[in-house]
Amino acid sequence: MALPGSSRRQAANRGLVSHCTHHHIVVFLLTFFSYSLLHASRKTFSNVKVSISSQWTPSCLNSTAPELWPYELWNSSHLFSNAEEATLFLGTLDTIFLFSYAVGLFVSGIVGDRLNLRWVLSFGMCSSALVVFFFGTLTEWLHFYNKWFYCCLWVVNGLLQSTGWPCVVAVMGNWFGKAGRGFVFGLWSACASVGNILGAFLASCVLKYGYEYAFLVTASVQFAGGVVVFFGLLTSPKEVGLPELGADEDSGVEEDANRPLMGSDDADDDDRNYSVQATDTESQPKAIGFFQACCLPGVVLYSLAYACLKLVNYSFFFWLPFYLSNNFGWKEAEADQLSIWYDVGGIIGGTIQGLISDVLQKRAPVLAISLLFAVGSLFGYSRSPNSKPINALIMAITGFFIGGPSNMISSAISADLGRQDLVKGSSEALATVTGIVDGTGSIGAAVGQYLVSLIQENLRWMWVFYFFILMTSSTVLFISPLIVREITLLLHERRLRMLAE
Repeated sequence: MALPGSSRRQAANRGLVSHCTHHHIVVFLLTFFSYSLLHASRKTFSNVKVSISSQWTPSCLNSTAPELWPYELWNSSHLFSNAEEATLFLGTLDTIFLFSYAVGLFVSGIVGDRLNLRWVLSFGMCSSALVVFFFGTLTEWLHFYNKWFYCCLWVVNGLLQSTGWPCVVAVMGNWFGKAGRGFVFGLWSACASVGNILGAFLASCVLKYGYEYAFLVTASVQFAGGVVVFFGLLTSPKEVGLPELGADEDSGVEEDANRPLMGSDDADDDDRNYSVQATDTESQPKAIGFFQACCLPGVVLYSLAYACLKLVNYSFFFWLPFYLSNNFGWKEAEADQLSIWYDVGGIIGGTIQGLISDVLQKRAPVLAISLLFAVGSLFGYSRSPNSKPINALIMAITGFFIGGPSNMISSAISADLGRQDLVKGSSEALATVTGIVDGTGSIGAAVGQYLVSLIQENLRWMWVFYFFILMTSSTVLFISPLIVREITLLLHERRLRMLAE
């Protein structure tokens, strides 16, 4: 006697193999590297904070800055009188970027569902590259330093960068069904970590010439990537005559493949026809509204959970190189290279945990176990000795248990939420739902960056890690109703399996 859940898994696995074409591979690679380049330009800013802080204060030892006399003129030509004020402003810039990024995500998701995803993504990449060039390169070449100008540029950069994630997740959701989605999206969501590694590598290679060249290199590569995306990305299978997900229902594989993991579909296997809209393959599906998307099952809970988790993940993203230089006295280039290990752990964590969630057909329990281990790894990393090998090892473990769940929520789970039965026939919900989840997460991350700089200045780094532990625990708390429901479904399936034997 075959169980419904197991038969769906077998059919889904067969569907994954039979429906994969070279177009799927090209889409996977283009979306992967387009978002990697966006993240690389963000990572550049965090990697050169020490150099920027030195350039903005009178203690500058940078060879690109001429020594000015008298001292009053030297002091007036810089933004801040000491490094502490410069560091606080850098944290403020992180907060400004993330708030504008969060606002942009809510808008970009809606825009992406109504316009061509390729146009929106390409425009965001090229425009953001120009802003990064103005911010980090042109202002330094002209020796033009102005706090308000920097703030305005970073607001615009946040809005433009927000076009990236909703678009790439929506494109991936159009091409890849729920068949192996946890593994495929877990592997694909490593794009952010690969971007971090790429940004750190590029910055460390040219940092000796001045931080402005780090911005120049990443901006140039990102602009070129935007041009490639404009001419090469296919946003949907129908553009090359392939059937859309859910259109070829001869064996019912794709219908099962697009059923949500967080729903109660295993308990009610016969209710297959419930949908907000009637399916009409001849007409273009109507995009779902913002408030409709918020009301979809699981969207609010995962959004709140991601707000706490992204706060922790992005704090490592923005502050890890600075922490290593500030706390251990390591050189900035060495700290940049060492911080890569956090992203390596996130890549491995997202892939393995996504694969496990595919096997279980449940996401929330996998997240819960990983986040519980994350609490222990955060406590251990806060007490890491002044040893680069040991620090790198604990850093990678921390990235595995924090970066992995973060990648799952922002990619595979967002795609699950945007492709569930309630929006069947409206694939344009994908970008909107992704924008809501990632936008809420970015609001939490924005608040967190200011709090991190504030806590570090007044209470030192140990209390920053206590704050991370609190936020990680809150993530588990928000998804606890989903954890209980999915564990109950797993136990129910186990009882049915025992009865069948």
